[in-house]
Amino acid sequence: MLDPRLFRTDLDFIKKQLSRRSFNFNPESYVELEARRKAVQVKTQELQNERNSRSKAIGQAKAKGEDVKPLLDQVQYLGDELKAAETELAGIQLDMETLMEGIPNILDEAVPDGKSEEYNLEISRWGNEPDFDFEPKDHVDLGAKLKGIDFELGAKIASSRFVVLTGPLARLQRAIIQLMLDTHSGEHGYAETYVPFLANADSLRGTGQLPKFEADLFKASDDPDLYLIPTAEVPVTNIVRDVIVDAKDLPLKFVCHSPCFRSEAGAYGRDVRGMIRQHQFEKVELVQIVRPEDSPKAHEELTNHAESILKKLNLPYRKMLLCAGDTGFSSSKTYDLEVWLPGQGAYREISSCSNFKDFQARRLQARWRNPETGKPELVHTLNGSGLAAGRTLIAVMENYQDAEGRIRIPEALLPYMDRLEIIG
Repeated sequence: MLDPRLFRTDLDFIKKQLSRRSFNFNPESYVELEARRKAVQVKTQELQNERNSRSKAIGQAKAKGEDVKPLLDQVQYLGDELKAAETELAGIQLDMETLMEGIPNILDEAVPDGKSEEYNLEISRWGNEPDFDFEPKDHVDLGAKLKGIDFELGAKIASSRFVVLTGPLARLQRAIIQLMLDTHSGEHGYAETYVPFLANADSLRGTGQLPKFEADLFKASDDPDLYLIPTAEVPVTNIVRDVIVDAKDLPLKFVCHSPCFRSEAGAYGRDVRGMIRQHQFEKVELVQIVRPEDSPKAHEELTNHAESILKKLNLPYRKMLLCAGDTGFSSSKTYDLEVWLPGQGAYREISSCSNFKDFQARRLQARWRNPETGKPELVHTLNGSGLAAGRTLIAVMENYQDAEGRIRIPEALLPYMDRLEIIG
């Protein structure tokens, strides 16, 4: 959520910034709602003061032995008026909160203009695309040949966009996850974290999934409201909800492996073949909670940590800075890491690393105590995939295949595969 003070002091700035996202912000609606809020709040305060004054007068009249019934009638009338004003104010504040919750984050100055992914800016590339002397297969055909990926069985057990992995390919995904966890906890200083796979509405609202993206969630329960997590970002970031973190404990760095569940309501018809876009997938998530002045550096660091896994696996990739129209709702600045998939002849996203600045923290009331002022201030939150396990599995299969459809195990994964060197 954006700072309400920005709306009260510089509406033109807000409108200009949101226009970069092609977000239709109506400043007149905000001005009208804010004027109503102020008027009713003033009325409420005046009624409270008047009731307090009359109540004091009742006490004084009683002490003098005077008839207090007329005063009591006046206080009763004021009480009814006050209750009505408080109800009206609560409704206006709810409308204001709903309005504010639907407004995306302000973009970082470095984010390029553009309405779609075509305008994303390539920052760098790493590695060499493999040069096969045969026509490379995609992971679907490779998995079928190895009898280790079964989409029909996934659909039988659940529905379309679910998959069953078996044998060495299931183990290969587990090895990939283990490599990520060991690297991020052992080399990069993240605390390994285990969290619930269900989150309540407050948690999802705090990280920005609710109310805007409810259609993309799987709801598991109505009483209480519980949802399957779309990413470990939600429960992990909520560790600091309603918390004032001691300055000496910052930065907080968490790494978490979890399943992720997404209905993909807004992605109908996209990536219907294979494991690219599933309703359930595995991910290793990186989350950092930092001082505001440290978040730009932390964003580069976190992205480098995600890149390190691709380098360990010797997977060619490129780093993209997302343009205004492709940057997520809650993010101020996002890098996408896109891995080379020979079976598709294209680079595909395998990680998004975002700096949310204080957007999530304001919703979460996640704060730190600034030792210079002694006062609580909002932290900055960041997260990124380090990496998406299923897409990493796809990348390993396609980049390490041979002409017979076998998969060579990358050197970094051999210790996790009981020295199995080839699948197939």
